[in-house]
Amino acid sequence: MSTQKSTEKTTDPLVVFTPSGKRGHFAVGTPILTAARQLGVDLDSVCGGRGICSKCQITPSYGEFPKHGVTVADTALSEWNAVEQRYDDKRGLPKGRRLGCQATVQGDVVIDVPPESQVHKQVVRKRAEARDIVMNPTVRLYYIEVQEPDMHEPTGDLERMQAALKAQWGLDVSRAHPNVLKELQPALRKGGWKVTVAVHDGGRETARPSIMQVWPGYYEGTIYGLAVDLGSTTIAAHLCDLQSGEVVASSGLMNPQIRFGEDLMSRVSYSMMNAGGADEMTEAVRDGMNALFTQIAAEAEINKTLIMDCVFVCNPVMHHLFLGIDPFELGQAPFALATSSALRLEARDLDLALHPSAQVYFLPCIAGHVGADAAAVALSEAPDKSEDLVLVVDVGTNAEILLGNKDKVLACSSPTGPAFEGAQITSGQRAAPGAIERVEIDPASKEPRFQVIGSDLWSDDPGFEASIATTGITGICGSGIIEAVAEMRMAGILDASGLIGSAAQVGSVRCIEDGRTHSYLMWDGSATGGPTITVTNPDIRAIQMAKAALYSGARLLMDKFGVDTVDRVVLAGAFGAHISPKHAMVLGMIPDCDIAKVTSAGNAAGTGARIALLNADARSEIEATVQQILKIETAVEPRFQEHFVNASAIPNAVEPFPILAGIVTLPDVSFNAGGDGGGRRRRRG
Repeated sequence: MSTQKSTEKTTDPLVVFTPSGKRGHFAVGTPILTAARQLGVDLDSVCGGRGICSKCQITPSYGEFPKHGVTVADTALSEWNAVEQRYDDKRGLPKGRRLGCQATVQGDVVIDVPPESQVHKQVVRKRAEARDIVMNPTVRLYYIEVQEPDMHEPTGDLERMQAALKAQWGLDVSRAHPNVLKELQPALRKGGWKVTVAVHDGGRETARPSIMQVWPGYYEGTIYGLAVDLGSTTIAAHLCDLQSGEVVASSGLMNPQIRFGEDLMSRVSYSMMNAGGADEMTEAVRDGMNALFTQIAAEAEINKTLIMDCVFVCNPVMHHLFLGIDPFELGQAPFALATSSALRLEARDLDLALHPSAQVYFLPCIAGHVGADAAAVALSEAPDKSEDLVLVVDVGTNAEILLGNKDKVLACSSPTGPAFEGAQITSGQRAAPGAIERVEIDPASKEPRFQVIGSDLWSDDPGFEASIATTGITGICGSGIIEAVAEMRMAGILDASGLIGSAAQVGSVRCIEDGRTHSYLMWDGSATGGPTITVTNPDIRAIQMAKAALYSGARLLMDKFGVDTVDRVVLAGAFGAHISPKHAMVLGMIPDCDIAKVTSAGNAAGTGARIALLNADARSEIEATVQQILKIETAVEPRFQEHFVNASAIPNAVEPFPILAGIVTLPDVSFNAGGDGGGRRRRRG
């Protein structure tokens, strides 16, 4: 064995690791992997240095290194050996790479540990402003060599496997899942007493690891985890490689509970009014979840039994229904949760068809109406670490809102309903190919132009019709209706109260009579058998109610914080990335703020779930953070209703929005009575 000598004078070679900068003197012949372990360098290995897994790849550097005070000769490492050659022939080693378990110290050397060889490697999320995710999953693979049974030492195969994990990896494994007991004896004998085991770390500091799976010999495959955002309207899942952190597939589907009610309180009411209603909804969402898992596994071309860990985030009502808890208490004050703590379960507890011992982790809920999805947003966007005051709004059927900085964080939820997701809108639909997602209206001619999902062209660009030939124009999605309403307000088609003017008032034949109100004709595809897409006054009302609820929640938190402005706004949610900050502010969805300081976080709840899936320490972090967040219940706050009434106007009846006024001039029009050319008095519908 080599011995590190870091303080005393020695003639042993100096080994310097980058990028960590850790260094030490080691005897000639010491494997680089051994040196790394003794110095605490983050160098991976599944096989324990047996030259099988190739996880310990390193890149030696040669030449003069004044910074490190060392000159590295070509002979600083042992010569390329047969094990490395076999691996290179079979799978290929990048040029200049060596295996850390095979290359030994022969002289002073500088060793670079590439990111993919680090145990706690960082997975960079695609958003530029995002934090990196440090890999530290709760399920890992370990290759071990187990002592063969002996007549004189009648220990069980499991006990000898546990002894091998202790001796070779320092793991004190307390138990094996039942499926392992059926598999371990055939696997040990088939593998010649060499096996790879998947070990779950127990999920917390006080828990002891357990064996989840055993494979004969060295298992060269991958194990997976799922990060799932269970929303009221949609369920989204990300399938992740638990060794690299890569998202190998993402998929989603409509929450099948929608048939019981589009909003959360409708579902609570259904459980109250129907015997067995809660159980019915639990069964529906679990069936939907299994369908989604089958779908995502097929997309990734993997067996579902390789999915060994899951993290779920959801609002409190979905949390209870998925767990099989009647949400009755969440429908009435004081909105008590059955439990707000993080939960650690097994997939079979929830009837999920995954690996027999797959683990399930639920992030903690914050309050009765502020759930684990808000906790996931807090984990992803970290308002508690922000120097400036940040408002984070997770836009969905039930909006979660966080306001804070490093001093304190406040949270609330607001019942926006499904209008922002295209539901309850006359021509509304989910964001799918063919849906209108961007809208502009010429303020002079009142003519619209738009983009649909699946095409980069605008509707008045040459080639637009050819570009949408396969999808057509099918409806308008959430981001599209937000932009449409805001554009109608900027073009003078819509007044501040939310009324659409008549053709005579507006000066456009696109404003058509629609019962006792008017509608705006966005697209008429009837000539070719397509849909007629209009924005109606009921559509406007649905958006007004949704945005007023959203703004009122944010404004209430600002009151509690004692501020009238925020430094920046982060829009999160499934379609947060697609909401235009300017249009959101024209609507009055968010407080007046510098447009440049309004950014998108995409599906931050899903990202938070992925962080918790890939990093066990993040689970402890968010459990502690949630305890420090101050929860505000909008239902019992008198000022919420006051803000709601004011926020029903577009953008607001009393708030001045001076920053917005500096970049957009909103027409001072009113269509509340008369002036339509026919003598009919117009009133709010």
